[in-house]
Amino acid sequence: MIPARLQPVLDQVRPLAEAFEGAGHQLYLVGGIVRDQLLGRELSATADIDLTTDARPDEIKRLVRPLAAALWLQGERFGTIGARIDGRAYEITTHRAEVYDPDSRKPDVSFSDAIETDLSRRDFTINAMAIAVPEPRLIDPFDGALDLAGQRLRTPLTPEISFSDDPLRMLRAARFIAGYGLTPDPELVAAVRANAHRLDIVSPERIRDELDKLLVVPDPSAGLWFTVDTGLAEHVLPELSAMRLEQDPIHHHKDVLAHTIAVVAKTRPERIVRLAALLHDVGKPKTRSFGAAGVTFHHHEVVGARMARDRMQALKYSNDDVDKVRRLVYLHLRFHTYRLGWTDSAVRRFVRDAGDLLDELIELTRCDCTTRNERKAAVLSRRMDELEARIADLREREGRAAIRPELDGRQVMDQLGLAPGPEVGQALGFLLELRLDEGPLGEEEVRRRLAAWWSARRG
Repeated sequence: MIPARLQPVLDQVRPLAEAFEGAGHQLYLVGGIVRDQLLGRELSATADIDLTTDARPDEIKRLVRPLAAALWLQGERFGTIGARIDGRAYEITTHRAEVYDPDSRKPDVSFSDAIETDLSRRDFTINAMAIAVPEPRLIDPFDGALDLAGQRLRTPLTPEISFSDDPLRMLRAARFIAGYGLTPDPELVAAVRANAHRLDIVSPERIRDELDKLLVVPDPSAGLWFTVDTGLAEHVLPELSAMRLEQDPIHHHKDVLAHTIAVVAKTRPERIVRLAALLHDVGKPKTRSFGAAGVTFHHHEVVGARMARDRMQALKYSNDDVDKVRRLVYLHLRFHTYRLGWTDSAVRRFVRDAGDLLDELIELTRCDCTTRNERKAAVLSRRMDELEARIADLREREGRAAIRPELDGRQVMDQLGLAPGPEVGQALGFLLELRLDEGPLGEEEVRRRLAAWWSARRG
């Protein structure tokens, strides 16, 4: 039975479906929209709608062009035509019967006239369902609806064939396990373990994008454990597997991997903070040592920041993403010195170093506490509450602008008679330190201090 909640979607695609039907072609809603509608999940106003058809790409263009405000043809050689109709994006793809070269990253695409053939080449049975339009009829040759109801993850054909078609599907399995609460079939798990090495032929960009999608599901824990237990992590993020340190009953240290996954689950589902949570302790295996005081991981935040940078660069993350996560990993222990007592100057420096990542750093720091000791957890929480209150108080008293020198570069050059150059930067550095140490002093006092500093330098 087609759920009544699908009717608005059916109404949206009706003009398109009638155009295809009038030309003697079949058109089907396919993939995630079918799965999510059966689960009762709402279609967002900005979500793409995927369709498949027996029409070839040239015919798709001919039928869609009169209805579309725009067409995009980047995927045409793979049979996909994109269109924007009434403000919504559509992707319409000719039925596929593609076969991948086992050693290639890209499919050798061939087309099919049968919807069942197309569905057989899809990743999982829960995504191998279609709804015929304009008159709705569910096409489900592989019992995806039953698997969805039974929370079961299977492939339409054998998992070996499915993963040979596209090895990235093994990593995608982790996302569906975590995001939909599914249990993978034993045959699927065995196939992933046997074929995990084939991820090496997948481009870093595709792996990065799939990892990002996994990390922002509400609780990625089951998916992350799946990648480690099946060996996928060795080919995606080997640092993750390395954190599965052998627990030492004498020194009583926590399993670093279990702690890391718990931290990821606690953080809000935003990409940068989740990446930082995943990588915040990657430096621990390289810095672990044992002594009279127990196990230590001295400077693991420094080592971890470098390792996080290197791994993210290997996965082709943007420079901005790499810098943000590296800074969060480097700073994630800074708060723990707060128990020693921080001056206003130290609070200002914490805010300055965090910069535009202050909220993310506070989130990561709070979630990094996974202790079962309720008293210790309460102490850490109160300490963080106090720090946040002090930050808010300083901002209220000293102004809400970013912490920066009270004079700008032009004012410094005018006062000291300088041309642009390194001495201007040094003067601004002095003024910033002054601002951090003593707070706002007012322009007259700042100019007096700058003159004294300059005089001492020249003398």
